[in-house]
Amino acid sequence: MLYLNLIKTEQDVIEALKHKTQFERDVLVATYRIPKGKLSTYKRIAMKIGRPKAYRAVANALHKNPLWPIIPCHRVVSSDGSFSGPKKGANARRNSLEKEGIPIIDGKAKITSQTLF
Repeated sequence: MLYLNLIKTEQDVIEALKHKTQFERDVLVATYRIPKGKLSTYKRIAMKIGRPKAYRAVANALHKNPLWPIIPCHRVVSSDGSFSGPKKGANARRNSLEKEGIPIIDGKAKITSQTLF
């Protein structure tokens, strides 16, 4: 059983994810690094981990995120700023980003040099 309150550092995150594949760990650790008030895209995460064509696999790995809210998967959006997945989950992620100060326009996160990580 994971005790989320004991996870304080990136090394703790890596240790908690030891049962995941290397790809899933890479995705989740890259996502862990996104600071509050910033966002990234599935494609940018794929590029950061050296797998530029694996953006769909990135989305799948984030869908199975076992460490939310420590790993802020709500900060990862589609390249056009839209929120993928089931409507209820997409609305929750949109609301979370809006609370963190990310502008939402026409239901999409506004991706700018100030918001992009």
